[in-house]
Amino acid sequence: MKYKRILLKLSGEALMGEKQYGIDSERLGMYANEVKHLVDKGVQVGIVIGGGNIFRGLSGTAEGFDRVQGDYMGMLATVINSMALQSALENLNIKTQLLSGIEIDPICKAMSRKRAIENLEKGKVVIISGGTGNPFFTTDTASALRAIEIKADVILKGTRVDGIYTADPEKDKTATKYETITFDEAYEKGLNIMDLTAFTLCKENKIPIIVFNMNVVGNLKRIAEGENIGTFVKI
Repeated sequence: MKYKRILLKLSGEALMGEKQYGIDSERLGMYANEVKHLVDKGVQVGIVIGGGNIFRGLSGTAEGFDRVQGDYMGMLATVINSMALQSALENLNIKTQLLSGIEIDPICKAMSRKRAIENLEKGKVVIISGGTGNPFFTTDTASALRAIEIKADVILKGTRVDGIYTADPEKDKTATKYETITFDEAYEKGLNIMDLTAFTLCKENKIPIIVFNMNVVGNLKRIAEGENIGTFVKI
């Protein structure tokens, strides 16, 4: 396998499948199976999931919630999604450890670099919920931070499109896909890959990013094996 330790970033919206809200059990099961393929090959897997299928802090602010309160509500949404994925993985007999930026006893332990790495080295899938544990930061930023903490080889950003395009391929049929792109090129072109804080963290700490379609069965395993799938964001 090309990568020994990865950080998989999933959006909360991806867990909805064809639903308008919440968690689609079929989609959840598919993702769990994709992760199992990596674990069976000895890849160490950390996962960060968003919470947009349940509650998004910025949307709450637009509806009158205090920003800080809304962000904490969003963090709790990520815990719910993480618990669901943990359950799906354990149904496949995969050992897991659920950590969080905000400790919630008895559901999950507080995130610490040492605790995360120890569990990864034991072969457990480490799911890190609760964002960074602080308001005003996205789960993109949380995934960048956690990737740096656990010394991941790469961030795999699973989306519903097969990479980074010159424009939104769902809106612009003339959009063309980048096979590879540098961080500086992405900055210059104003491409919306991750929020600026997350992107800067990855660049400064030399963590490459692969953006790919998580909804294609086998993609995750093929990337870990070194196939050129999606778009590779390099230093």
